[in-house]
Amino acid sequence: MKIYERLGSIAVLANLMLAAPGFVFAQNSPKQDTKNAGSDAKQAAKDTGSAVKDMAKKTGHAVKKGTNKAASKTQEGAQKVKNKTSSE
Repeated sequence: MKIYERLGSIAVLANLMLAAPGFVFAQNSPKQDTKNAGSDAKQAAKDTGSAVKDMAKKTGHAVKKGTNKAASKTQEGAQKVKNKTSSE
């Protein structure tokens, strides 16, 4: 039983020793964190601008299509009225 307890302790200690360098080297300086935050904000602004541009373009196309459709239906209705009134 004592041998298993010792092996467990050794395994835990070995894992801690292997993982410790990762914690030490993974830290960024505050200056680098600020630079990263600025870059992330810039990229988010670019993405938002691109999305707004695409949305405006699609909206413009939809408005144009709707306007053309409405004009066409109005013209059809006017033609029907003209046909009804001219035949009488």
